[in-house]
Amino acid sequence: MALSDKQKLMRKIQDEAFAMVDVMLYLDSHADCKEALDYFNKHKALKEKLVEQFEKTYGPLTAEGVISDDRWTWATCAFPWERGES
Repeated sequence: MALSDKQKLMRKIQDEAFAMVDVMLYLDSHADCKEALDYFNKHKALKEKLVEQFEKTYGPLTAEGVISDDRWTWATCAFPWERGES
């Protein structure tokens, strides 16, 4: 079964999040490792860019992604896990 564009983008976000968690565990015991910190910052920036792309196309992934000046829209639209695969 082929992945939709939405699924592919979500998978990329998850990959970047995993890389960040993995290196965070290392940084917990090697806080002065510049190479690990650079790796973390690289994947953090990539994840932020992918999340921005996802939210522009498919809507917010978290409540923090809601962009609205006049009303709270997070609970009035389908949640990410309810939006289906299209």
